[in-house]
Amino acid sequence: MSVFTSVFAAFADLVEHLAALIQPLFGATAAAAAIVLFTAFVRLLVHPLSRAAARGQRARTALRPKIAELRKKHARNPERLHQAVLELHTAERVSPLSGLLPGLCQLPAFFLLYHLFSNPTIGGRANGLLSHSLFAAPLGDRWADALNGGGLVGPAGLVYAGLFALVAAVAFFNYRRTKRMMAADNPVADVSGEQVPGLGAVTKVMPFVSFFTLVTVAFVPLAAALYVITSTTWSAVERAALYR
Repeated sequence: MSVFTSVFAAFADLVEHLAALIQPLFGATAAAAAIVLFTAFVRLLVHPLSRAAARGQRARTALRPKIAELRKKHARNPERLHQAVLELHTAERVSPLSGLLPGLCQLPAFFLLYHLFSNPTIGGRANGLLSHSLFAAPLGDRWADALNGGGLVGPAGLVYAGLFALVAAVAFFNYRRTKRMMAADNPVADVSGEQVPGLGAVTKVMPFVSFFTLVTVAFVPLAAALYVITSTTWSAVERAALYR
């Protein structure tokens, strides 16, 4: 048995034991609740990085006037401008990539759940996690399986409808908040009022990024979708608190 297979088997046992522990409280949905608790644990571990990302965002906002001055100074020398901006970030100890770390650190947990609920066997034995469900929707199924099994208004289809409604509500909250932040910070304009080349299109798309979660939820196993939904909801609340 490979190291990775051993890790997957150990994690499967962990989820099953946690589900058994909380089964008196959650009944048949104990495994789904265990995934939500696992997601919350991961987000607690990543929270220091989220706080660092918030500090980095505030620091980058404070640097915008200086960067605008560098653009004016090196307007005819893009390479020198790029180097000057990097030197400024280094001098101020600001990392342009700090905001990506919380998301990147969560990818292993997402792919772990995706793998566990996409394979009929784990460690040479039947994957018992596939027998669990969230109400009428099996944790190993996808939205297409729910549609094929009973359609949009079937039992599993209604579970997905509720999840989509939750994701849409969180995405709309993030959309409104991102629009307000961008309007306040005005990141695409420098001090002279000129548009920064290339960022106009980015800022038009950025408020809609949260809605892409709907696509993820539709095409991954329900267990992995629960991770995404819980993490996205946590992130919305966390960012509202850290960036207020």
